[in-house]
Amino acid sequence: MSDIEIVTGAGPVGWTIASQLAQQGRRVRVLTRSGSGPDHPLIERRKVDINDAAALREALDGAVAVYHCVHAAYEAAAWERELPAAEQRVLEAAGVVGAVVVFPESLYSYDASEQPITEHTPRNATTGKRGVRTRLLQARAASTTPTVSVVASDFFGPHVMNAHAGERMVPAVLAGKTMRVLGCADQPHSFTYVPDLADAMITAAHDRALWNSVLHAPTAPAVTQRQLVEAFADAAGVPAPKVSGLPGWVFRAGGLIHRGTRELAEMLYQFEEPFVMDSAESEARLDLRPTPLARAAEDTVAWWQARVSAAG
Repeated sequence: MSDIEIVTGAGPVGWTIASQLAQQGRRVRVLTRSGSGPDHPLIERRKVDINDAAALREALDGAVAVYHCVHAAYEAAAWERELPAAEQRVLEAAGVVGAVVVFPESLYSYDASEQPITEHTPRNATTGKRGVRTRLLQARAASTTPTVSVVASDFFGPHVMNAHAGERMVPAVLAGKTMRVLGCADQPHSFTYVPDLADAMITAAHDRALWNSVLHAPTAPAVTQRQLVEAFADAAGVPAPKVSGLPGWVFRAGGLIHRGTRELAEMLYQFEEPFVMDSAESEARLDLRPTPLARAAEDTVAWWQARVSAAG
């Protein structure tokens, strides 16, 4: 099968990309260890471990684009151990068949002291998870395989579970529970709607003029975490719950004895001060605009309501 598009991983980003590609009439092959992924006539779900270089090369036969959406446990050590090697295998296999590789990327590598964060803000972080992201971007730039990295801020949207604006927020809003958010509830923070990220990644894959670049996913104007909670409540037609912030010292103190809390504490700066991503330049290059928050919130809430209903 020729001219097929490959998606590695079936998390919220990979799932959304595969679904959008199929909706556009494109043939898709989703690679996961379990064989999971969206159910659609144009989507082939294949069990492939991307750590198996031979199996990966075979799975990429006929590929014109690869959307690499596999990740690792939320720990700097796991990222350092797993992500660079996995990306190199994908880049090498894609290079053999002449496919572009498109990556979802975070804001971790950026110098956040410059606000708002634009495409030209230095990406110079060196330590922890932030440093891993910097080195991944450098390796992509050095690769002979064409790449595009599409940067997003914190995710929300259908299929987004393990995120600040995912299962920690939307179900609580629907249940009318008091919300305790990370850091300050009233600092502006950019949130990227996953379908907008997927749209940008697909657009970039099909436009050679955008290859070998770092783009920002179209992202609506920053809101506070309190305002995001209110948007979900409005979409659900329920009263907005009380919202308060969890102070950073709680996580920093807990991080002294608990590794998971320590990994979270590393990123507290994003929620204690303004953390705003500007995507205007990339929007112009992609000819895309972000989904308005009200509509994105409605779609997100509808997905969560259907999930709750299906669970009985």
